[in-house]
Amino acid sequence: PELSLRLEGGPGTAAPSPRAEHHDLLRVLLRGCDTELCMSSLTSLGPFLEDEIIPEVIPMEIEVVDAKITLKDDSPPVYPTSPGPLPIALAVDHIIVRRRDDGVFYLTAPQGKDSPKEEKPVSVPEEPKAPAESALAAPAAGARGLQLKQVSELQRELQTMKLALAEANMDKAHLLQEIRKYNPLFQL
Repeated sequence: PELSLRLEGGPGTAAPSPRAEHHDLLRVLLRGCDTELCMSSLTSLGPFLEDEIIPEVIPMEIEVVDAKITLKDDSPPVYPTSPGPLPIALAVDHIIVRRRDDGVFYLTAPQGKDSPKEEKPVSVPEEPKAPAESALAAPAAGARGLQLKQVSELQRELQTMKLALAEANMDKAHLLQEIRKYNPLFQL
């Protein structure tokens, strides 16, 4: 299933939240979801979330795995000849949103074997080894550390390029919008 809901209560839920022992804990899992939402539907949720009574905080944990959400702006264009804004695509590999007893939402990455927080630096030995084993393992560990550095540098460079491309596309759209104000029949 794409969406799973689970309401837990009792002494077993006190670990993530002491309040959950008495007030329950809501767990939501969204997996493999590919959906498209209109911005107007999100903005119209505001009146439903307002209330005259301050509600009691319900601790919750929302886990999103392999999801893609596309946000489309369906508002009328500012300029009649405007092509309109581009949709915003939000792709999430794996993220956990937790609401604790204080009512604040916390975004965290999952803590597993693939998590960068659990990887140990290459220079720190994991356990004592025999001299022959450590001599053979050191180049492999150094190469792996070098590969991890290269991957993170390439990912940073890719993000920078994506941002530059998005900015260039926005500039292009803005310039076309300005040109079409003065010449609505202009074609590129």
